[in-house]
Parts: sequence; C-alpha cells; structure tokens
Amino acid sequence: MDKPIIDTILKGKVKRVGDPNATKPMEKQWESGMFKKEVNGSIWLGKTGLQGDEVADKKNHGGPEKAVFTYPIRHYDYWRKDLELETIGIGAHGENFAVHHMDESNVCIGDSYQVGEAIIQVSQPRQPCWKPARRFGVMDFALRIQKSGRTGWYFRVLKEGNVTAGDTIELMERPYPQWTIDACNDVMHVQKDNLRLAGDLASCELLAENWKNTLNKRIRGKQSNIEKRVFGPNKE
Repeated sequence: MDKPIIDTILKGKVKRVGDPNATKPMEKQWESGMFKKEVNGSIWLGKTGLQGDEVADKKNHGGPEKAVFTYPIRHYDYWRKDLELETIGIGAHGENFAVHHMDESNVCIGDSYQVGEAIIQVSQPRQPCWKPARRFGVMDFALRIQKSGRTGWYFRVLKEGNVTAGDTIELMERPYPQWTIDACNDVMHVQKDNLRLAGDLASCELLAENWKNTLNKRIRGKQSNIEKRVFGPNKE
C-alpha cells in the first residue's frame, strides 16, 4: 500500500470578496481565509496552524483543535462530476494539507503521525459550513459535502516543526481504530437517533471537545440545528 504523503501545503490571509452593494445573498460581500495559495519549501507548523495562515471566523475555525485542515485530493474527481465544475481542484475547500493515499475510511480519531519535524494528531472530522457554497455559487454545497462523507478532517499539533510538501505522513499510533472519520460522520449526521453510538463516540478521549459537547447535548435531548452552519447568510 502506498504511504500517505502531503502533495501540497496551502496557507492564506483573510480575503474580502463579493459585491458590497449586492441584494442577492449569494452575491453579497463576505470574508474568508479559505482562499489559500501553495507554499513553496518548508513552513513552520505551530500549535495553532501554519505560520502566516489566517481564519476569518475565529469562533468556528482555527485554534489548537483545528490547527490543520486536511483534504484528500482524490475527492476532487467526484466534485468535478457532482458539481459539473471542471475548475474545482486542490485548495477549493480551504485545506492546509492536500494529501494522497489517505481518506475518511482509513484515518481515525487519535491517529498520531510524524510529518517532517512535526507530530500531528487527528482531532475531528470537518463539519462543512456555508462558505464553500458561497465561493462556488452552489447553495447546498455544504449538505452535499456532508452527505457524501467527503468532509476531510482536522489535526491538532503535538510537536511543532517544519513541514514540506512531499513529506510522508508516517503513522505512529492508532488508539481508536474503530473511530474512522467515516464512522464519526455516520454517528453525527446519519444515525442521529442512536444515542448509544453517540455516547460511545463522546467517550472517545481524543475526540475534540466541540464534538463531545454536541453529542452530549444530543444524549440530553437537544438536537443541533444545522441550518445556520450549512446555509448561513446564503439564505434570506
């Protein structure tokens, strides 16, 4: 089996786009750090992400538990067909690492990897928001990402260091082989009424706290409303 590698590293500054005078929600002005560009050479990976990388919405993005957003390159073949958009490709989801030979079926919560000088650990699946939809003019894009399971995932950083495109991603430890990203997405988005599974996942020590909180609220009878996340200001 081919070893996982970082094909491309990307970072970006917060960018303001859209028309400030627009009346249609999808055309209005908005800010995002998802417009990232390829990094040439080595770059420092710190506890909260790549040096010089930015996020606009610090409440829902960034921070130690979302230090590195990672996305499999192979998914872009699917999105080019699904969206009928030949131009969609690496960087379209705002990822920091575009990777080969790993995906939601073979990456697990708590996986620790050596990459370059750094050690990183899987913290949570990504829950897509409304911004990719705005970027590509597809209202239900977040829901399509969620339903397809092609979400990508986040790493926390256990050891800081320089990383470089082309670095292999060497698995060091896998404490929760049962909790693949696919399995987590299934619990969160498909089997919403299965409180036993919600409890099992919430008890996973290395799962990010925000996921644990959502699952524990569900167990207490409080289901989250995803409308704000997936549609946001795209809908009036």
